[in-house]
Amino acid sequence: MKILLFPGSFDPFTRGHRDIARRASKVCDKLVVAVMENSAKKALFSVEEREELVRLSLANYDNIEVISSSGLLVDLYKELGCCAVVRGIRSESDFRYEAELALANRLLLPEYDCLLLPCRDDMSLISSSIVKEVGHYGGDISKMVPAEIVDIVKEKLTQR
Repeated sequence: MKILLFPGSFDPFTRGHRDIARRASKVCDKLVVAVMENSAKKALFSVEEREELVRLSLANYDNIEVISSSGLLVDLYKELGCCAVVRGIRSESDFRYEAELALANRLLLPEYDCLLLPCRDDMSLISSSIVKEVGHYGGDISKMVPAEIVDIVKEKLTQR
């Protein structure tokens, strides 16, 4: 069974994230979307909330499983028996960052492999940071996050 792992902080999950998950799920038997704890970032949503947002956004995909993890990515990769990690890239700087991260992970786990999927043009400017900024000031985030979670994200952003 070919298992791909799509890790991220997903704070919040965006239409760009969902598009990467949708496309990646077409080339594997199972896609595991892992909501990761990132000690370098202060999250708006708790891990449990983010996991639920991802689950709601991907409910229509039979071969996608949503989990959360707080450990090293390479440990999760090994535990799940993954053949590769999939990452979305929006720009040249994303490419450089992800390539360096892949090399670092390969130092920890030589069999680690990473697939980089360029995002669609209409999603190249969508990021969790932009969603948070626009939503905080009451702007329209409906084109940035999946319809299933727009109201939940709006409510959280107006509370902060």
